[in-house]
Order: sequence, then C-alpha cells, then structure tokens
Amino acid sequence: MDARDLRPDQGRDEPIYLQLYRRYRDAIADGKLSPGVRVPSVRSLASELNLARGTVETAYQMLVSEGYFLARGAAGTVVSPQLENLPELSGTQPSLPDVARLHAARGADDGGPGEADILPFQMGLPALDAFPRKTWVRLASRSLRALQTTTTAMAYPDPAGYAPLRRAIASYLGISRGIVCSHEQVFVTTGYRGALELVSRTLLRPGDRGWFEDPGYLIARRFLERIGLRLTPVPVDAEGLNVTVGVRRAARARFAVVTPTHQSPMGVALSLPRRLELLDWASRHNAWVVEDDYDSEFRYHGRPLPALKSLDRDGRVLYTGTFSKVLFPGLRLAYLVVPENQVGAFRDAVGQLSGSGSILSQVMVADFMARGHFSRHLRKMRILYAARRRYLVEALAQESSTRLQVHLQAGGMHVLASLRTGHDDRALAAAAWRGGCYVQPLTEWRLRARGPGGLLLGFTNFATAESAMAAVRRLEHVLARA
Repeated sequence: MDARDLRPDQGRDEPIYLQLYRRYRDAIADGKLSPGVRVPSVRSLASELNLARGTVETAYQMLVSEGYFLARGAAGTVVSPQLENLPELSGTQPSLPDVARLHAARGADDGGPGEADILPFQMGLPALDAFPRKTWVRLASRSLRALQTTTTAMAYPDPAGYAPLRRAIASYLGISRGIVCSHEQVFVTTGYRGALELVSRTLLRPGDRGWFEDPGYLIARRFLERIGLRLTPVPVDAEGLNVTVGVRRAARARFAVVTPTHQSPMGVALSLPRRLELLDWASRHNAWVVEDDYDSEFRYHGRPLPALKSLDRDGRVLYTGTFSKVLFPGLRLAYLVVPENQVGAFRDAVGQLSGSGSILSQVMVADFMARGHFSRHLRKMRILYAARRRYLVEALAQESSTRLQVHLQAGGMHVLASLRTGHDDRALAAAAWRGGCYVQPLTEWRLRARGPGGLLLGFTNFATAESAMAAVRRLEHVLARA
C-alpha cells in the first residue's frame, strides 16, 4: 500500500488522526493490507505525509488498542496476524470504548500528544504552553555536560532510581505532603503503571482480590485487571471511599487502591474518619493500601490536604506520585514510597524489572528540584489553573447551563459536569468526540453500570477565556444535535 493513499484531506472538518485511523481500517477491511505486513514507523510516515508525529502516533495507538496493529518494539509495527474474518468497517466511527482506550493509552503518565494535537477538554495533560522550556533546555545542557565527566550514565544504573532524585523526592514529600521517609524508601519507576507493577510483583499474586473505587481511575483499573488481580468495586460518596461497604463486600481483600486527596474522577477528598477506618482495616487484615496522590499539587481553596501515608503508623500504605501532570507526560517518571520494613523486598523485586527509565531524565528532574524551579513552577501552575478552570466554568454557565451542571471541588485538573437531561453520557461523549471534543463519560469509569452519568472536562490547556468559550460552544452545538 502506497503511503500516498493514506494522505488525509486537510480541508475536511474531521481530525487528521481520525482520517488516518480510518484509512488504515478501510485498507485492512478491503484486503489492501494483509495480516503480518509491516507498516511505516511513526517517524517515517509523519515525514512522508508532512504531519506532526503526535498525529500519526495517535492513529497508531488507536489501531494498536483495537487489535488492528501489533507493536513489536524494535521490530516495528505490523498488521496483527490474529485478524480473521474481519467485518466490513468502511465508513464506521470508532465506538466510545475506543475513545476510553485511547485516553488510557495516552493519558496520565504514559505519553501525550504534541501541542498541535491537544483536543478541547482533553484530560491528563498539564498546560504545555506554560512549561519553562528555556530553563529546561539550559538544565539539559548542564546535565549532559556533567554526565560527560562521569561514568554514571555509562554504567548499570541503580534499578531503584538515581539517588539524588530519590533524595529530592523524599525531601519534597516531607515538606509538602507530611511524609517522613528516607530516600531508600523511594523507588523511581517508568510511569504510574510501573509503580503498580512493582507493587504487584513484590506484594501480590495473580488472583488476589482488592478494593477499587467506583467510579475510579480508569488507567489503574485496566492495568490491574490485565495483570490478573480481581477488583471489588467500593462506592464513592461525598466523603470518598465508603470503607464500611468495602468491608462488607470483601473484608479479607489483600489490597485497596485509593485516591484520597482528590478522588479520581469525582474530585472529593477522603474524610479523616474514613482515612482512619481504612488504615485500621488494613492493619487488622494485613492488607496493603496503594495511595495514588492524584492531582494533590493543584488545590485552589486552602492548603493541600496531608497524604494518607502521613497517618500510617503500621507500615501498610504504599504512596505513589508522578511528574506527568506537574511537568510533562513525556518524562515517563513516577515514584513509589514503600514502608521501611519492605525496602529489602522491593529491592529484590526491582532488580528483576525493566528499571527506572532514562538516567538523563532523572538527572534533569533532580537538578530542576534542587535549584528551586520545581516549587516555583507548582506555585505558578496553581494560579494559572485556577484561572483556566474559571474560564471553563463561566463558559459552561453561559452556554450550556440547560444541559450540564458543574460540580466544583477544591482542586484538580478537570471538572465533572452532570447531565440535567436523562441522556446516556456514553452516547453524548461519543458524539462529542466525533465532533472534535475530547470529553470523557463518567459511566466509563465505573466498575458497575449503576449510578448517574456525567462528562469529565479537562481545562488546563484553555489559555484564554475566548478559547474556553469557543470550545464550549462547539460542545454545546454537538450536544444539541445529539
């Protein structure tokens, strides 16, 4: 198949990556691309079609997530050999589960699109226009020069991560999150899923049952299910995870995965009585609590709440954080803080895994933190996000108040809007996505189908009130037609 057959129509009112995605699907359905055939790399196809790499990568990730493509690492990407009896697909639109898989593939800490590919309301991305690039480039040059004078980058790195970065993380958590830990308890991982994998390899076994917030963080849920863990849905209300229901449904669960500071996706905080109740349950049943400190840095009313880990006296909490939302997703850097008495076990386990990622990225982040840029950047982003959230909320109130009702929480990088009508949020989200609005349906984040629907709307990349208003009008037009 000639790459020119894939060339999108720049004049069409349809996202370029979606055109590319459908051209590949049609070619497979029509027999122009056979199972096992290698397709061009992202870089080469982007160059040949004069497209941004992020645009091509989006289409490829959609095709991989749906099983049409098979990514084989250094061996390249091929049309999946397992495709059999493929139905006619020409002219179809991707279903909503495909949207959710794309979000999972490109969301919280596993990469993201380029600025030209950011869609209105897209979640999981920081304000890329506000990142201090000049400072970062200067530190990158400094880090490269420093590595030239040492053998650190040439030797086998510590699988637990670059020691100065681990020290910087331990210091930051002690000041900002109330967590007292040594750098030996800190393990740097390749993204949030790397932290979950390290926990599961060290403390859990396939088939173990655990509590999971319902609704809860989609990326974590799908990863845990894929590695063979059984999840018991525990409902979330105004006080966060309902521990009493969790005990009733699975008192002897081996673990619980929670987002206590800013629950994902509802935005509520786990109340102090429930925090203590959760820790008591974990202590009595020798269970583990995985605390994902989701969006904790961005709170717009009052001071950030202390971490659940800061209350842990029995060594049952494993604390995870990521640099994806505070810096940028392309770093692929997260971290895990383990109980002091488990450091040896995690040391043994981490040596058998893929490691902590690029040493250069870790050196740069460590320098960024040590020189005070990290704390200054966080302060700047809190002010910026408060303004950008206001842009979105005011636009919704003016243009879509008859359809959507916003439920504002104290912090976070998205807002939740409930539906004033009885429409299916998945159907509305699918229509919005086809119209170029990257909203997420709340129902997709539920383990059980029961519960009110809603739309999750990211706001971090609305640079002006006008851009937010334009996006909301576009969304309102799509919802009115749907």
